[in-house]
Amino acid sequence: MKVRFELNGKKVEAETTPYTSLTDMLREELEIHSVKKGCEHGECGACTILFDGLPMTSCIILAPQVEGHHITTLEGLERNPMMIDLRQAFIENGAIQCGFCTPGMLISSYALLRDNPTPSPEEVKIGIEGNICRCTGFTKIIEAVLDAAERIISE
Repeated sequence: MKVRFELNGKKVEAETTPYTSLTDMLREELEIHSVKKGCEHGECGACTILFDGLPMTSCIILAPQVEGHHITTLEGLERNPMMIDLRQAFIENGAIQCGFCTPGMLISSYALLRDNPTPSPEEVKIGIEGNICRCTGFTKIIEAVLDAAERIISE
């Protein structure tokens, strides 16, 4: 079956099955590799994407469900000024180790700062609670998001 939707600002058509996850379609059919395949149960956040602007785990969305919707991945935000500041803050604050969780963490952080440009540390915790990082813990990630918020506000 064919699925038509917007991916990173471009209309696309992909071949899929009724039971293929969005994660699998993005990675295997459309070669979007920032979307990581982790738990496959919506628990780890490694596959987080923006579905019509809202952060969601793509492993629990069936590919046909995106018909007519807008999907944004990290690739679609690579030139976005807010995402550039977020990436730089993650690097400078030591919020990246193995990097497996980073794309999903960046997507969730982006959605948080887009909707709340001046979050408190507690609001950052809530904003990224659907993402798991086994390497860094969350202190450095929270610091990075708060640093990015300051950078964005000062621009």
